[in-house]
Amino acid sequence: MSLTFCPHCSNALTISRAEPSSRYPLGVNRFECRTCPYQYIMDKKYYEKVPMKGKEVEDVFGGSKEFENADTVATQCPAENCGGDRAYFFQLQIRSADEPMTTFLKCTKCGARWREN
Repeated sequence: MSLTFCPHCSNALTISRAEPSSRYPLGVNRFECRTCPYQYIMDKKYYEKVPMKGKEVEDVFGGSKEFENADTVATQCPAENCGGDRAYFFQLQIRSADEPMTTFLKCTKCGARWREN
């Protein structure tokens, strides 16, 4: 919906709620002018659907090549119906120095990803 202007004084109209009446016991939305007594009762529902654009995130772990030079370790894959017994892994210090390193794993069989502290 475009910005609506007052037909009498050309000021921008604001949206407010009209006083309750017998026809509209809760009041009704209206456009009103702040400088003159003009008001327009909105008898239709106005809305605008705007799709939100997702934030572009920089891949800090290396994208598709993050496990290219990673070592493997014997571990059980947490994915159902996989049964993989090896996983690529790398470790990062993502918390303070007195906390243990976080291990990021990727199953060699199904590609499932998980992390362990």
